[in-house]
Amino acid sequence: MSETLKCRDVKQSRDAKMVFMNDQPRSYGGVDGALRVAQRRETLIEAGLELMGSTEPELTVRGVCKKAGVAARYFYESFTDRDALMSAVYDTVITDIAVSTQAAVDAAETERGKALAGIANIVRTIANDPRRGRLLFSSALTSPVLAEKRRASTTIFIGLLAANAKTFYRLDDSGHLTLTATFLVGGLAQTLSAWLDGYIDVTEEELVAECAAILLAPALPPSREPD
Repeated sequence: MSETLKCRDVKQSRDAKMVFMNDQPRSYGGVDGALRVAQRRETLIEAGLELMGSTEPELTVRGVCKKAGVAARYFYESFTDRDALMSAVYDTVITDIAVSTQAAVDAAETERGKALAGIANIVRTIANDPRRGRLLFSSALTSPVLAEKRRASTTIFIGLLAANAKTFYRLDDSGHLTLTATFLVGGLAQTLSAWLDGYIDVTEEELVAECAAILLAPALPPSREPD
């Protein structure tokens, strides 16, 4: 990002914050002011996802406002800076995928079915909207904000997998359970990233089947060595 763009964003931030310090949202055209603020925030988040997940990993306030069709001064009614927007975009995507994946897992009856349902939901989500997959997994996005968000969400998913898989994997609460969950979550993330980038040439169905088999493997009884 050029120094000119950085300075321009800083100036816009200072000017806009001065405008909104004493400016409360008012109704306009029959639409409640708070609703209009929420709608603009949603539009900015969608624009941020479009830029971060496709063409412009390095966001600027000016760029995202142009993409959203929103005046720059309205950016600061919802976000303090571009890092706050990036955090909001990530939180929106990870929350949606976590909720839908948990629902898919809960709806399945068998342990194998749960593994398949969870993987299928994640793969289907990022296949239908690759922007989400790039935001969550792509190594091309190197922002410190996203790096921290990914670490936090990975820790959450490790905890969820460990909690749900304690009985399934027949492991106690020692480090073995956390080790297994960490290995599986980290490996899945790298696999999905490679698939999105074209390094793994398999179909969506094949990816789901292979990843589910790997998730199920620790629960299978060890094979007997030949006598």
